Amino acid sequence: MGVYIEGMTSTQTEHPGPHGYSEEKQAYLRRLKRAEGQVRGIARMVEEDKYCIDILTQMAAVNKALHAVSIGLLEDHIAHCVVNAAHESQESGNPEIVSEKVSEATAAISRLLRS
Repeated sequence: MGVYIEGMTSTQTEHPGPHGYSEEKQAYLRRLKRAEGQVRGIARMVEEDKYCIDILTQMAAVNKALHAVSIGLLEDHIAHCVVNAAHESQESGNPEIVSEKVSEATAAISRLLRS
């Protein structure tokens, strides 16, 4: 199940097999669930007409939590997927294998910088 992101093909969103983040999966899920709870809390604050600076402070906390997960996933992608692609590229003599993974990582970094 992939989520559509403009500029990405379906093959970029659906990679079979173990992913680089597998070892950290539970930690990422905990952080994401905590951020989800914070977002619900922010919505409640808006519904209750809380002070805007307090809402913005909570928004910054959610953004920081999501940023931490993003950086961790990116690090895992480079350490696992890009490194494996480099080994596979070297073994097969096909430089396109690693180029594709580096391009994916670069595009992900670009999206993170725009957000």
